[in-house]
Amino acid sequence: MTDHTETAEVPVKRTMDINEILRILPHRFPFLMIDRVIEIVPRQRIVAIKNVTINEPFFMGHFPEMPIMPGVMIVESMAQAGGALLLSEIEDRESKLIVFTGVERARFRRPVLPGDQLRLEVEVKSWRGTAGRMAGTAYVGEKRVAEATISCQVLDRKRVKGDSGEGSKSGNES
Repeated sequence: MTDHTETAEVPVKRTMDINEILRILPHRFPFLMIDRVIEIVPRQRIVAIKNVTINEPFFMGHFPEMPIMPGVMIVESMAQAGGALLLSEIEDRESKLIVFTGVERARFRRPVLPGDQLRLEVEVKSWRGTAGRMAGTAYVGEKRVAEATISCQVLDRKRVKGDSGEGSKSGNES
């Protein structure tokens, strides 16, 4: 007797250390905004960590008497986590760049301070090979500090560098 029960394929979960992140993302200090990936479910979701320290360059001016991580940097952290997830699935990623094309529904609920550990949870909502949307949520401990919906697009690095003579006309690096 043959069992015809179909089994659902369970996505493989994995992690990334900083060296793996550096191989995937083009960002470098002071703009690399994730330190570790603690979970990846390919093409679905990622959980990454950003250790927030007083040494972050933005704290010098935001704000000198009360250092608070700027909301835009929290959203950038979510975008970089999402970029790491999507770029890890692209075979020729050395010739590609994922850029921001939009941010929607950004909400900032609590301040993020030096010494906090930001946990970034990003879920793919739609992905069509060269463009997508992701929902990101940032936590400190169990407290939600921010969320946003991020749109992105994959570009050829040559196009971004302006080898075509026109340069990039869409988005910012995420």
